[in-house]
Amino acid sequence: MAFYTEAMKRSFIHFYTDRVKYQTERKIKYFLETKGIEHYIPLQDEKPVLPCLVFIRTDYEQALALPVESGYVISYLMDTYTKTLQEIPEKQMQDFMFLQQFSDKTILLSDPEKLRDGEKVRIIKGEFAGIEGELYRIKGHKRVVVRLGGLVSVATTYVARECMEKF
Repeated sequence: MAFYTEAMKRSFIHFYTDRVKYQTERKIKYFLETKGIEHYIPLQDEKPVLPCLVFIRTDYEQALALPVESGYVISYLMDTYTKTLQEIPEKQMQDFMFLQQFSDKTILLSDPEKLRDGEKVRIIKGEFAGIEGELYRIKGHKRVVVRLGGLVSVATTYVARECMEKF
């Protein structure tokens, strides 16, 4: 069993969800690129799919320093249970980014709280193979949903039962 101090945990790299002022995503993107900080802004036709949101992959200390360093209004979503910055698991973020590439074949769900207790599944066949999420019936079809905290979710197109496994 691994033992980590709080300081050690804070040095780990995570994705954090940041709220930014309306239409400052591009400026913040440029700032992050010049600093060499990995980030993700879902775009469609060069416009943010999730206005006012930027996902930044960094350590805890640098995340806290970014609002001051950048001069932009950046506020992080907080985990209400731990009272710290909400961390998005790496696999979850990678699956979300992958599905965003198929925006013509996915559905963005802006109110994931309406979804309740879906069955945990992994897609094992087809173009979405490797995606892990929860199985829901949306618009009459079984779809796999990848959630990013309680903030946003993306759902695949119809996925046949034989292309999935429970985990």
